[in-house]
Parts: sequence; C-alpha cells; structure tokens
Amino acid sequence: MTDTTDPAASPSPTAPPPARAAAPPAAAARVHLDNGGAAVLHPLARQALVQALDDGWADPRRLHTEGRRAARLLDGAREAVAGIIGARTEEVRFTASHVAALHAGVLGTAQARRRAGGDVVVGATERSAVLHAASAAADAHRGSRVTVGVDRHGRVDLETFRAAVARSGVAVAALQHANGEVGTRQPLDAAHEAARAAGVPLLVDAGASLGHDGAPDAWDLLAAQPTDWGGPAGVGVLAVRQRVRTAPPGPEDPDPWAPGGVSVPAAFAAAVALQAAVADRVAQDARRRALVERVRGAVATLPDVEVVGDPDDRLPHVVTFSCLYVDGEALVTELDRAGFAVGSGSACTSGTLEPSHVLAAMGVLTHGNVRIALDRSTSDEDVERFLAVLPGAVGRVRAMLGVEGL
Repeated sequence: MTDTTDPAASPSPTAPPPARAAAPPAAAARVHLDNGGAAVLHPLARQALVQALDDGWADPRRLHTEGRRAARLLDGAREAVAGIIGARTEEVRFTASHVAALHAGVLGTAQARRRAGGDVVVGATERSAVLHAASAAADAHRGSRVTVGVDRHGRVDLETFRAAVARSGVAVAALQHANGEVGTRQPLDAAHEAARAAGVPLLVDAGASLGHDGAPDAWDLLAAQPTDWGGPAGVGVLAVRQRVRTAPPGPEDPDPWAPGGVSVPAAFAAAVALQAAVADRVAQDARRRALVERVRGAVATLPDVEVVGDPDDRLPHVVTFSCLYVDGEALVTELDRAGFAVGSGSACTSGTLEPSHVLAAMGVLTHGNVRIALDRSTSDEDVERFLAVLPGAVGRVRAMLGVEGL
C-alpha cells in the first residue's frame, strides 16, 4: 500500500508538538466564612430533611396513621434536643424561628409574671430581637427595659447585673450564653445564681453557641438557632423549665408557641444536625480554635487593625476585627470579589447604615468591621488564602477612600 501522506505536512517524531493556547487559570473556589446564624446545611441534616419530607409531611395533630407517624418524628426531635441541652422532653418546644423563640420567651414570661412587675433586665450586647422584645414587654406592663453595660470584651458587668435583677418589679432577665458577633462568653453561672436568688427567670440565648460549645446548664428558658449549627431554616428552639410560669404572648391557637404548627421535617432535620454537631464538637473545637488563633495573630500584625472580643474565654469558631479608615461594607464587598464571604458588624442593615450596637456597647471601633465564623468544612487552605488576600483588600478600600498611608 502506497503512503500518500505529505512528509512535509507531518511533524517529525523528534520535533516538539505544536504550541497550544494556554488554558485559562481555574477560578478558585469560593470560601464561605459567614457561618454565624446561617451555616451550610449539614449533610446529615439534608438526608434527614428528605426522609422527613417522605415520612413526616402530615399534620402531627391528626389521629390517622400519617399524622401519628409525623408526631413520632416530632417527638423524637424534641427528645434528641432535650438530651443535649439537659432538659425534659416536655420542656422543649419548637417555634417558627430563633427570633420567634426569643420573642415568645421574653413576652410570654413577662405576661405570666406581670403582677411581679414590668421591668426586663438585658445585657447591652443581646441580639436586637431580645432588646426589642424587652422594650415591647416593658411598655405593655408599664415597666422599663433595664440595660446592663459590658466591658471592652463584651462581657456583662456582673455586679451591675446582680443589682438590676435584685430590684423589685423585675419580670424576666435575658443574657446570652456567648456573643455571636465577637465570640465572648458571658458569666452565666453567676448571673443565673443572682437571678434565682431574686426569683427572676433567666432567658439564655444560646443561638450562637449550641452545637459549637458545651450546652449551658444555668438557665430557666433557653433559645437556640438551628441554622447556626447546620440545621434548616424555618424552625427555632425554645426550652422552658417546668418551674417557670409562661403565658403564650399571642392569640389562642392549638399550638400557642408556634401558631399554625411546626414544620416536622425542619424540626427533625434540626435535631439530627445538632446530634451530628455535638458528636464531633471536641475534635472540631481544637481544629477551629487553632484556625481562629491563626487569623487573630495574622490580623493583629496589620496596621490600624483591632481584634475584638475576649482572646481566651470565647466561642471556638468566631473572630472579629475592625479596621481604621475602612468602610465595613466596602471591605466586605472587596473580599466578596476575591471569593470570600464574610460578615460585618458595621451595620445592622445595609439600608440604615447603623453601627453595630454590640461594638458600640463595647466601646471599640464600630466601622471597618469583619466577622468570621468558621464552618466544619473550613480548611487550613481556606484560611491561608483569606489571610493572603486580606491585606490587599484593606489597602484597596483605603486607597478608594483616599486614606492610604495615614
């Protein structure tokens, strides 16, 4: 057979292959570092949610087979949560959200104890939902919202708190387990002891800590946020000790703490996610504390940057810092362009541009703020990439504002 191929048209076996156009660099994967209150759904929670959508879709208050099956899932979810927080199953209630749980806890307790007085004692760094509920409860019962100040780490002034709950006319007090914005733990044991001595129920907001830190023991009411530990949205937790008198704050409903009923699939998935988070908490604690220390140390070397919150007595996964001469929202946007999703305490909402009440109460810089909350999936590489990008992002924002080199 005759070879008809033109030798001149074929590359020589020893010649280099023809040059190819360089492939564009692969885009770096985005890194989500804003897991406080809105963490990625835990894989086991996803599986549980799908299962419960098939098995628990019916109304758990109905008497037929499908309703009883849904009721068993809901009871199992309450039992699982109760075991983790050290409560009885009947003391655990599911609500529509964490905010709904906080509102119900404050308003319901104040309503039931209105004869004791109308004052509500709160820490200055509580969530806005608690502060607003406290004001509403105090207004409804002709009382006052008594706000107790904090130190520069965000820890409540314990002596002032003791004096506040000891006054006559206090219906309820509220204090978070730890602050989700700066990570600082509160002196719950001593605060609860003072409240009990005064006969005042203490509502503990564990929304930022449960699933990440050991569950608190010192509480009369406890609210928790499933989306913070990798559970789904659409459900919250409110636990109430049997000795505490409460009254549903809204109109009469078959389920007064969750008017209209609870999403059984969401509650079941939330309980499964919490069990999974608690199961590997110790290992995750050590790993994430090491990463947070890496961030705190690196950030502290940047010029005109302040790391806030207690350096030791804190949550294992949260770190917050503020940058002088920087607009917080501009910095968040710049980091987002670089592939990093972070939070900011510089504004409660982007529309009002109000500074963070937490940082203001602490007396630290309120603008140029970045809040990081590490997920269980956050890797060493993710953190190193972030720290490599951060100085340039801060510099570019300062340059845009015309304040570089100050």
